[in-house]
Amino acid sequence: MALNDDELKERMNRFVPPTAALLGQEILEIDSAAGRVKMKFQPIDACRNPMGNIQGGIVVAMLDDAAAFAAIIKSGKRIGIPTIELKTSFFAPARAGVPLFAEGRCIKLGKRIAFMEADLFDEAGTLIARLTTSAVPVEMPDHSQLVDRS
Repeated sequence: MALNDDELKERMNRFVPPTAALLGQEILEIDSAAGRVKMKFQPIDACRNPMGNIQGGIVVAMLDDAAAFAAIIKSGKRIGIPTIELKTSFFAPARAGVPLFAEGRCIKLGKRIAFMEADLFDEAGTLIARLTTSAVPVEMPDHSQLVDRS
C-alpha cells in the first residue's frame, strides 16, 4: 500500500540519514506527484566558516539532500540517489543560527539517470544558493544507514 504525502513526510522525518542532525534537517512539505519537497535546515555551530557563516560545502550538502529527496519521493520507491555531478551557484551568505529553507525539484526521473535542482533561502526569502545535479537512481540496500529519530 502506497503512502500518501503526509504519511511519507512523517516517515521521512522519522527515518533520516545520519547527517540530518548535523544539518538540522526537517521535511516541511512533499508533493510526490510533482517531485517537489520543501525542507528546513538549521546546521549546528560547528558548520560555521571563519567569517561566522555556514561553510559553502555545508550549503551544498543541504541542497544535495533537497534535490535527492525530490527524486526519491517522485520515484514512489525506496531508492538511493547517488550524485554523479553537481553545480552550485552562491548568491548570498548563509547566516548561522537561523533557519534556512530549501526547495528541491526533480526535473526528470529516468531509469538510469535523474535530473534535479534545489534552491536555498533564508527566512526573508533571499535566495542564498542554487544547485543543479544529476544522479543514478539505485535500489536502497537493506543495510541502509538511516537513523530512527522517534
